Amino acid sequence: MDRNAEFSAYVAARWSRLVRAAVLLGCSQVEAEDVVQTALMRCLIHWSKVQRAEDRDAYVHRIVVNTFTSSRRRRWTREKATADMPEASTPDQTSSIDTADAVLRSLDRLSGDQRTAVVLRYYAHLSEHQMAVVLGVAPGTVKSRLSRALQVLADDSDLAELRGTP
Repeated sequence: MDRNAEFSAYVAARWSRLVRAAVLLGCSQVEAEDVVQTALMRCLIHWSKVQRAEDRDAYVHRIVVNTFTSSRRRRWTREKATADMPEASTPDQTSSIDTADAVLRSLDRLSGDQRTAVVLRYYAHLSEHQMAVVLGVAPGTVKSRLSRALQVLADDSDLAELRGTP
């Protein structure tokens, strides 16, 4: 398989998962697509490095996390994309919106490092070792971040409502 075909197959298989990871990191849907597109553009340019990586998925997630972090450093005066056009009508999806809102509010209560660790572990399903490589920290630091993040989430009243506990 040639380089472009292999890259295209990789993107087709992982696009939605990478976009969802970016959303969980704190992007809107539109911003997440832009972040992932930028990250994958970087991957294509350096595809030979990605191919040589011990764990391709961890390598690509690291690029997505770095791209997300860089996008947050940009000036606030830049144009912001909107996910929905005002005239678009959609069926009532209140309960799923309420659930998503509660989860995102809970994730907002975490520090950036904790949020990234939770997304990589529980959404991207990376192992602690893979996360340590992605984040450039020791495995013990990954465990500590996850432990503290899970404690914050366990004490969160918004998530307690979703679990049905007072």
